[in-house]
Amino acid sequence: MPREMSKFVATVGVMATLTALATIVIQIPTPPTRGYINLGDTIVMLSGSLFGSIIGSISGGMGSALADLLTGYGHWAPFTLVIKGIEGFIAGLSKDKKGILRIILLILAGIEMVAGYFIVETIIYGLGAALAELPGNSFQAVSGILLSYILTPVLKKVL
Repeated sequence: MPREMSKFVATVGVMATLTALATIVIQIPTPPTRGYINLGDTIVMLSGSLFGSIIGSISGGMGSALADLLTGYGHWAPFTLVIKGIEGFIAGLSKDKKGILRIILLILAGIEMVAGYFIVETIIYGLGAALAELPGNSFQAVSGILLSYILTPVLKKVL
């Protein structure tokens, strides 16, 4: 396997694993949909911000879906794969961007995650439950945006 492909596969594997761990280690249950708030979005956004849209998309989607499968939320895994994959892709557009454009792209990634889960929750559980989940999903998105915004420049110096 060529060196670049090896580096790509290793990076995806490490970031997917970190995403799954961040999702699993701290879970705050949310009763309306029996879901949970977690720190996985920070790593999804970091993956994109540090390594670009392709790695952000693959590792964000795979790592988050793996966490669902490992923690008894397997019914969410297909939705999570798509929602977090798109989130990682959008966050990846912020790679090498500075200032307001970087912030806007991370915010768009967070909005996509919240909107994606809102749509799926509305279909599965109804509008009331989806509305009840908005604060938790929004908190998770804002936390991911802020932490990845702060950590990306620091980590770029050491990677």
